[in-house]
Amino acid sequence: MTTPEPPASPNTGRCQPDPPLLTLHAAVVLMVAALAGVTVGGLSHLGGVPGALSVLAGLGAGGGAVPVIHGLIR
Repeated sequence: MTTPEPPASPNTGRCQPDPPLLTLHAAVVLMVAALAGVTVGGLSHLGGVPGALSVLAGLGAGGGAVPVIHGLIR
């Protein structure tokens, strides 16, 4: 008596695709935060603040925007 073989899976022999590095949600949050940081940094530089302080203002605004944007999109 022979035992029946299980049916072949349609994915047999194929590699599974790698998961994405960033989800769509994370990509949108980071993109909007970067836009906010560049905007704040650019406006502060146009307002007469020295370049290094403008960069710091932009980094602070972008970093602070991440949790806010994450909460708004959810």
